[in-house]
Amino acid sequence: MKLHLSDADSKLNTFTGYGDGYVAVNGIQYRSNITVLPGQLLPEWTAASFETLVEADFAKLAALQPEILLLGTGSTLRFPAPALLQPLLAARIGLEVMDTQAACRTYNILVAEGRRVAAAILV
Repeated sequence: MKLHLSDADSKLNTFTGYGDGYVAVNGIQYRSNITVLPGQLLPEWTAASFETLVEADFAKLAALQPEILLLGTGSTLRFPAPALLQPLLAARIGLEVMDTQAACRTYNILVAEGRRVAAAILV
């Protein structure tokens, strides 16, 4: 599916599509895990898969200092163990967990609102 954000600042990273095994940011497809912020793109997010997430992965995301973190867990909604989320709690960063497609759509809406959002996407 292709996504289009109207009136978006062209300098901001936005999701422009997604499908089986990929997401597209600014028209470029990524087939590996990725972290997207409005002004920063971090390909090759360290987590290999949902099952391999560790607290250090969330500490790296907390260091980016978003207001809210969207965790896209692939095609299936899955929640990480609460113990892994301590770095986000300590930094007072909100977390929303959703499937990857929903995370892409929500990220674009929050970026359009000018929010400090990060999307950590597991493809």
